[in-house]
Amino acid sequence: MSYDPSNIFGKILRGEIPAHKVYEDDVALVMMDIFPQSRGHVLVIPKAASRNLLDADPAALSAVIPLVQQVAKAVKHVTGADGIRLAQFNEAPAGQTVFHLHFHVIPVYEGVALGSHGGGKADDAELAVLAKDIAAAL
Repeated sequence: MSYDPSNIFGKILRGEIPAHKVYEDDVALVMMDIFPQSRGHVLVIPKAASRNLLDADPAALSAVIPLVQQVAKAVKHVTGADGIRLAQFNEAPAGQTVFHLHFHVIPVYEGVALGSHGGGKADDAELAVLAKDIAAAL
């Protein structure tokens, strides 16, 4: 299967659909997940066009992973999470629902179960505050 630029993350990257942006540079866009598994769930979306990890340019991967690490540290600091889960899905049978490479940075809180992937929509006002706070921590 090949990359389809009409996917929702492609549209967000082109500015066709709004997002709660945390950070953006020439390598990637960081935004709040509007269907979070926990409070502070963030997505890191490389700008290089690829369906997922399996077809990604290794140079694009090496450019984005340091950002994933920085975002994880900022999310942990801002949310007070006890840990961070990093998730990345490749193809539908593995749970991928948007076919543009992206990394989930998911705060984990001791004693609090994670919500389901793609579960309920978060409050936009809370997402806006979290995006601003995480951006400041970066």
